Amino acid sequence: MAYIGSLDQGTSSTRFIVFDESGKIVGQHQLEHTQFLPTAGWVEHDAAEIWNRTQDVITGALKAARISGADLAAIGITNQRETTVIWDKTTGAPLSHAIVWQDTRTTEFLNSLSEETKGVITHKTGLAIAPYFSGSKINWLLNNVPAVSEALKEDRVLVGTIDSWLLWNLSGGARGGVHFTDVTNASRTLLMNLETLDWDDELLKIFNVPRSILPTIKSSSEIYATTDPSGPLGSSIPISGILGDQQAAMVGQACFERGESKTTYGTGNFALLNTGTEIVRSKNGLLTTVCFKFGEEKARYALEGSVAVTGSAIQWLRDQLQIISSAPDIEALAKSVADNGGVYFVPAFSGLFAPYWRNDARGVVVGLTRAATKAHLARAALEAICYQTRDVLDAMSADSGVKVPEMRVDGGITANALCMQMQSDIMGVDVVRPLIIETTALGAAYAAGLAVGFFKDISELRAKWQEGRRWSADKESSLATTGYKNWKKAIERTLNWLD
Repeated sequence: MAYIGSLDQGTSSTRFIVFDESGKIVGQHQLEHTQFLPTAGWVEHDAAEIWNRTQDVITGALKAARISGADLAAIGITNQRETTVIWDKTTGAPLSHAIVWQDTRTTEFLNSLSEETKGVITHKTGLAIAPYFSGSKINWLLNNVPAVSEALKEDRVLVGTIDSWLLWNLSGGARGGVHFTDVTNASRTLLMNLETLDWDDELLKIFNVPRSILPTIKSSSEIYATTDPSGPLGSSIPISGILGDQQAAMVGQACFERGESKTTYGTGNFALLNTGTEIVRSKNGLLTTVCFKFGEEKARYALEGSVAVTGSAIQWLRDQLQIISSAPDIEALAKSVADNGGVYFVPAFSGLFAPYWRNDARGVVVGLTRAATKAHLARAALEAICYQTRDVLDAMSADSGVKVPEMRVDGGITANALCMQMQSDIMGVDVVRPLIIETTALGAAYAAGLAVGFFKDISELRAKWQEGRRWSADKESSLATTGYKNWKKAIERTLNWLD
């Protein structure tokens, strides 16, 4: 069996990729799912739709690769991390729509916590007090959905992040599926203690979450279960790797050692810096999180800077404003003007994440004149992706005392050469994209392959990394100076919008 399967369940779509031993893609299939926006600040997914899409993309990818499920040595799962699913373990049906990581409905609950309680949460979890994370989402579901309250009385409730939902379904669902998660996903819930790598009784009490409904926490690379032969793979295949999407990209980029970092450009932007076995607590608005844990080895930790809206700002220009018909169109539109025409766009649609952590912020477009066009707004949107990334990497350097020597990048927007050149100009360092840019899916495949001996060790994985393209900073560019100064002014305009 010369193949590994990777299930990559993201914020806007689900895909299954089949990799060979060299890390080359031999087949893939991808499908989008519905974004439900019932009211301002609420973002939801239908977990049943995601499971249906999962089955379809597995079937499609196997067909594209011209193999059967039995040809896979193992499969790995990577997922949008904080998005929270609650379901009935007897019927297998979701009890509510999943609450997506971008959702801000729990802001009021979090604001009601005492400063002492907030301090306990931050110290134990390494996370900010923000509706981004799963703990307050679970609390909301338990307190506001009648079907959940009823099922809880009858011991029918299971809850977890998307990885646990998919693992449960792939391994048999209501007929005996396993309820596990891995340490990287658990570290994004506000319920796991970074030091013990287990659910913390004090945190569970703060959020009023019963331990019995939560998945058991496992490592990122071990055999959790085998797939149900009646499922989309048609065989019993080991499910042996689980990583949250950003941690999966770290593994896919071979950032195994302390001091190595990567930045992923997706719906949001996420920069991670490996801090080894040390838990480094940020003083500059970053998160401390688990990077990965392979089997019985010690957990590796990371500093993370999270930006809520980057790729989704491009989706907004496409879907809401309709100034482009497809996401790739933005590059040509932005290139049609020489600069941003003085226009700055801060897409703080659901507040600002790292390093600001301001739930009161909302999006702004500033600097408009009558000369401004949709091309200037398109260029400003690309610049916003890059400026937000600089905000995070500057904070990372301040926390670690290490200036990032170059940026390893991955994700969809890295196909946009204009955006990557802007990123290099704004950071003043080289930006490097690997030959295989699907690093999130690749990382999950690596974790799964390590657990079953398909890959020997991390040194073998490191040897597979190859440079695909490099961008170097234009010393004549004013983006890092005047542009960044104006960006900071634009950030100020977003603050205190909500009372």
